[in-house]
Amino acid sequence: MTNSASSCCDSNTKQHLNDLDSVIDWLLGHANILSVCEDAYEEVTLTRALNRVLAEDLVSTIDVPPADNSAVDGYAMAVDALDASLSLPISQRIPAGHAPEPLAKGSAARIFTGASIPEGANCVIMQEQACLDNDSLEVKFQSQPSLQQNIRPKGQDIEAGQVILHKGQTLSAQRLGLIASIGLAKVKVYRPLKVAFLSTGDELVEPGEVTQTGQIYNSNRYLLNGLLQNFQFETIDLGVIPDQLDATQAALEKAAKLADVVITTGGASVGEEDYIQTAIKSLGHIDLWRVAIKPGKPFMFGKINDTPVLGLPGNPGAVFVTYLLLARPFLLSAQGLTQITPSTFKLPLAFDLKKAGIRREFLRVKQNESGQLCRHPNQSSGMLSSASWAEGFAVIQENTVPKQGDLVDFIPFTSLFSLNN
Repeated sequence: MTNSASSCCDSNTKQHLNDLDSVIDWLLGHANILSVCEDAYEEVTLTRALNRVLAEDLVSTIDVPPADNSAVDGYAMAVDALDASLSLPISQRIPAGHAPEPLAKGSAARIFTGASIPEGANCVIMQEQACLDNDSLEVKFQSQPSLQQNIRPKGQDIEAGQVILHKGQTLSAQRLGLIASIGLAKVKVYRPLKVAFLSTGDELVEPGEVTQTGQIYNSNRYLLNGLLQNFQFETIDLGVIPDQLDATQAALEKAAKLADVVITTGGASVGEEDYIQTAIKSLGHIDLWRVAIKPGKPFMFGKINDTPVLGLPGNPGAVFVTYLLLARPFLLSAQGLTQITPSTFKLPLAFDLKKAGIRREFLRVKQNESGQLCRHPNQSSGMLSSASWAEGFAVIQENTVPKQGDLVDFIPFTSLFSLNN
């Protein structure tokens, strides 16, 4: 651990568990450096910008709309032009996209939605409240209009000089439409973060192959690939590395050269067949290890040269939790996002907890018909069935024993998988 962070994430002793909130803060502090490298930016057209992260504030040089315009199909006039007869001659016709003539005094202009208000007019009466004479030369109204009625003023949506979007926001479909409305065809965005990932374990077999005794299918590879692609990172899949120190060192050295961030699964403990820690230390250093989170305690962070390495546990359920709670905020911050905190709200439990734990626990849950949180019966760190069944996490704080009906924080998966901010 670097000296600057040793007070919050000191991992010098095997039994020490780093506080979860302190680890997240520390990770975010070390992610910012990735978004300021020389090739961090690129300019793309709006058609290629969906869900990309904006790399600069966008300031409008125009007003939107550029002029007062009609909110309805109807008739533009001056409020004081109507006398007791409530009728006016029609002096001109104004479709949207056509420049109007100044309004003739004492007349009305036939106008359509979005068309510019002519000089001399200060209200619009919708066509449903008007009646034409037989020759369509004069229009009669049902009532006296009010000033600025049915007029959308110049700059109502956007004013010239206004910041419409901020650096670090993601570009959703509606934001792309907003950018187009001020006339920009291209935007400056952060390039996709390059994330290399690998798994370790002689027991892992690829789907489609035949397993032998003691082997299991490699679910982490496909879980991680999906989670990373969900955020549009550029993924570098290095596959499964055998449980050998030299092979692990070679894979990590290659990953550190190719990627902005490296993620590993498995081998993060200190057993005789766990080589990730030893390999990282031989090539660089480890800054923190073991976090007070359940599942996922063996999570670690280190560096090879200047490339961060996030070491996730090997159990798939723990990979799912530690990626979303620890790797996700680090990666999104490194990608340039400014708002990375998922939405959280309080919901009641449908069950009792039996005893307090020293680690913050993230139970896989979903709501029942009464709005209470039900937990999956299998919360094992080695299982993905609970994550597939659940709608989100119920957060059980350290040293607490909530009971049925007690309110706890609920983090929906939709919020954790979303890029919009």
